Amino acid sequence: MALTKKKRISLTVVLSIVVVILAIAVGGGIFALTLANKFDAYEKIDDPFPDEAGRPAKSDTGSQNILLLGSDTRGEIGDKELDNIKGDRSDSMMIVHIPGNREGIFVTSIMRDSWVPIPGRGSAKINAAMAYGGPKLAVQTVETLINARIDHVAVIDFDGFEGLTDALGGVTINNPIAFTATHGKQHFKQGEITLSGKDALSFVRERYSFKDGDYQRARNQQLYMKGVMNKLLSKDTLTNPGRVIESIDAISPFLKADSGMNAAYVAGLAPSLAGVRGEDVQFITAPTSGTGTSPDGQSIVRLDEVKMGQLATAFQTDKLADFFAANKK
Repeated sequence: MALTKKKRISLTVVLSIVVVILAIAVGGGIFALTLANKFDAYEKIDDPFPDEAGRPAKSDTGSQNILLLGSDTRGEIGDKELDNIKGDRSDSMMIVHIPGNREGIFVTSIMRDSWVPIPGRGSAKINAAMAYGGPKLAVQTVETLINARIDHVAVIDFDGFEGLTDALGGVTINNPIAFTATHGKQHFKQGEITLSGKDALSFVRERYSFKDGDYQRARNQQLYMKGVMNKLLSKDTLTNPGRVIESIDAISPFLKADSGMNAAYVAGLAPSLAGVRGEDVQFITAPTSGTGTSPDGQSIVRLDEVKMGQLATAFQTDKLADFFAANKK
């Protein structure tokens, strides 16, 4: 299946759908089988992981790390396979951590202009890893950054985003800053608002309206994702088979993931994650120390080396709950 004329998508919707399936798959029967078949319809990434030699070891606590990537294609991909894309940067990057004790889910956003070492390429913005070497190099770059293993990887385009939002009947958020989107001129008032699919795209993509640009965009993306989580994991959604299936139908054509991230994997996690709800999912942005200029004149985001070391240790020791509690703003 070729992916054509699609826009990049905020990636945590993948996890949202996975968790929905986890929460209801334990019920068994025809409905669970229908969900499994639909979920497994996504395209597979061929050879998405770096050579085993030199990779971090698997967690000894049973934790899982899922790397979510948005392909910055800005339009038509054509017949190129997503795992072979060259020249297309990942517009968003998140690490979803499922702890060994299954008490919550922790999502770490990495700002796309973060200046990091990219194996074999020297230092560059982290979103260049996808351009240089597809998902495989993106995985290797993130594993180098946090010194912890990535267990699964997914890439998504944005077209399914609009359909998912509308399938849920809109997503309600509490908007902290009133602004008018640069593209489309949609105005978003401060306070509680309900976003349709079209409005949601404008909301999560805007950066020019804010003094701190990408920083506020990252916060808005997380705010929206939290709204999606709350709606997907609400009683109204979980008890409505038609809405669940419609939501999966809306996103699965735009998802590509490693072959191991399948319905069997999801079903295996079900007993321990069935109780997860929106309030149990936490978001944070990888700590930064401000912006700067690279040696070749690019505008970049500098990561906070001390706190990034602490974050890496938290990933390695499966103690992200403690790091989030200490660094949540």
